Amino acid sequence: MTNKHTVQTTETHRVEFKKTLTDSLEKEVVAFLNYHEGGLIYIGVDVNGIVVGCENPDEYQLKIKDRLKHNISPSCLGLFEVILEIVENKYIIKIIVASGRETPYYIKKNGMSEKGCYIRVGSSSEPMSQVMIEDLFARRVRNSLSKIKSHRQDLTFEQLKIYYEEKGLKLNDKFASNLELLTEDGHYNYVAYLLADTNGTSIKVAKYAGKNKIDLIENNEYGYCSLIKATHKVLDKLDIENKTAAQITHKTRVETPLWNKVALREAVINAMVHNDYTTELPPVFEIYSDRIEITSSGGISTIKNLEDFFAGYSKPINRELMRVFKDVELVEHLGSGLGRILEVYGKDSFEVSQNFMRNIFYSSEKIVDAKATDQATDQATDQATDQAILKFCKEPKTTKEIMNFIDMKHKTYFRQNVLNPLLEQGLLELTIPDKPKSPNQKYKAKVK
Repeated sequence: MTNKHTVQTTETHRVEFKKTLTDSLEKEVVAFLNYHEGGLIYIGVDVNGIVVGCENPDEYQLKIKDRLKHNISPSCLGLFEVILEIVENKYIIKIIVASGRETPYYIKKNGMSEKGCYIRVGSSSEPMSQVMIEDLFARRVRNSLSKIKSHRQDLTFEQLKIYYEEKGLKLNDKFASNLELLTEDGHYNYVAYLLADTNGTSIKVAKYAGKNKIDLIENNEYGYCSLIKATHKVLDKLDIENKTAAQITHKTRVETPLWNKVALREAVINAMVHNDYTTELPPVFEIYSDRIEITSSGGISTIKNLEDFFAGYSKPINRELMRVFKDVELVEHLGSGLGRILEVYGKDSFEVSQNFMRNIFYSSEKIVDAKATDQATDQATDQATDQAILKFCKEPKTTKEIMNFIDMKHKTYFRQNVLNPLLEQGLLELTIPDKPKSPNQKYKAKVK
């Protein structure tokens, strides 16, 4: 996939131009990894900012990824992204490099020395002094998830494999090593634990009747499964909740979203990916009558610099998770999510304390009180649920899959009050119509 863009005309402390792929690539990437703002490298642009293009862009992309994977230590997988772009009708390659947390990064063959460690100074990459190297090493983050051994080693990853296959990717026998799900001594690490089919991580969406926590009306559990699956389930639940009836008549029901859909999605994914799981505190999602709050562990203690944070300089807390989320297309580009939130809700939507970060999105309209207007609320909820099911059933689904999707346990109630009405209205159809009770029966949204 290619995108049409423009390129700025000069190199800066965050931008490096390269006319072609050279032996100094690792040096430039290491310098940006060690720099608190990260940076961008453009290949196919000369030192004066003139676009010359790349003759073999596909080959270049493969070489770049391979070199950065094997020639830099500690691992920088999940901290860089290679993008093919079109500028002035020519192919160029943009490498986005995030600031790393396990500094100092260095070129493997030169070791952790002045010949291996670099940092960005102005518009050039300069070697670090031995004093700086030793200082950074002394302050290096050592409790990263990849280094923490999972207390369970009987892990399975069928859910993860399914999500990869849906994106046309296949995990081979070496996937645990390739995705950095193993410790140095070959045991499953905490990243593997979070991505496994079953784990002990609770992910809840709570709903309250008012503006405080006095009257809890829902407390749905979506965790204890792969973090990818949990993320999808939270997004699906909030998609159902993200509607309010502007007007209900006997003929029509006009709906408008309570919260900006793009910003809400980004906030959920950010909370899942950037949560500090070393605290064993998962993200929390809370819906009130006038707002939604999304809270994750890790505030000032993990961000360090709020100014850099709001400027959009990406510094992933959990780079291994970031990489997987990007593979399954939950994350688009490094650092892209924050801008979408700020564009809609601004800095005031963030509350940052020493150990927590919270997004607060106020509703565009007051959420209808469930107790005061039972009939209207039930109608709104039923219709929202029906629409979510139809969207979910674009591909055939079993009864169990649909019930799990809407978190419903009672099969008879589900069949009588949810499934049968959709079949009777012609909105769903059977995949085996001549055998309605077949154990292999599935249901698919009817194309109109």
